[in-house]
Amino acid sequence: MLRLTALLMLIASPTALALTVQTVKAGGVSYTVATVMPARDTLSLHWLNPTTNAPYTTFEQLRARLSKEGRTLLFATNSGIYAPGLKPLGLHIEKGQTLTPLNRAQQGGNFALVPNGVFWLKGEQAGVTETRAFEAARLTPDFATQSGPLLVQKGVLHPQFRAASTSSKLRSGVGVCQGGAVKFALSSTPVNFYSFATFFRDTLSCPDALYLDGSISAVATQERSGQFFPFAGIWSVSRWER
Repeated sequence: MLRLTALLMLIASPTALALTVQTVKAGGVSYTVATVMPARDTLSLHWLNPTTNAPYTTFEQLRARLSKEGRTLLFATNSGIYAPGLKPLGLHIEKGQTLTPLNRAQQGGNFALVPNGVFWLKGEQAGVTETRAFEAARLTPDFATQSGPLLVQKGVLHPQFRAASTSSKLRSGVGVCQGGAVKFALSSTPVNFYSFATFFRDTLSCPDALYLDGSISAVATQERSGQFFPFAGIWSVSRWER
């Protein structure tokens, strides 16, 4: 039976934040899962600190910056795969501005294990869209990150995933799920792509999901931050303080 252990729950009224962070166990593996409702939660993407024009690199640097702006960091996790110099390897959009362009590479590492895709947010709507389809649709999101491979596309697992694969690592990803919920997930122990994708589809009910990164991945809440490696892009959920 699915076991849920709440680590953080922020639901107080119909107008309150919807964010929850839970431990979800499936197939003998525990996952940290953050559920975000774009209509009620302030979900944003960050890369360069405007004060220094350098990558934030850590959750704590981002936490400090948000605090100066009058915001409290409630949840954060690393964005997609990045290149040397802490630069996003693929598309990175913040506040409607494209900081790195779409990457059409079709060979070289997990990023180019096509189909790959883009996780995007525009207003209260979020989506995970295959790279070529994203380009063809001429979408203009407020925030977006490109990574790969796609874990699930319209309910179908990536064609190269195999249940018997022995390539197991810690993995993080994001899915757009029932009711428009966005779910970020990080495995606590190594899993293969097939198991990770199946978790998004069958346990989290996400018909579309994207791999973000591997063993370097981490999450932060108000209570904890388990980061051990520097990051380029960071997704955050924050609360404006009155």
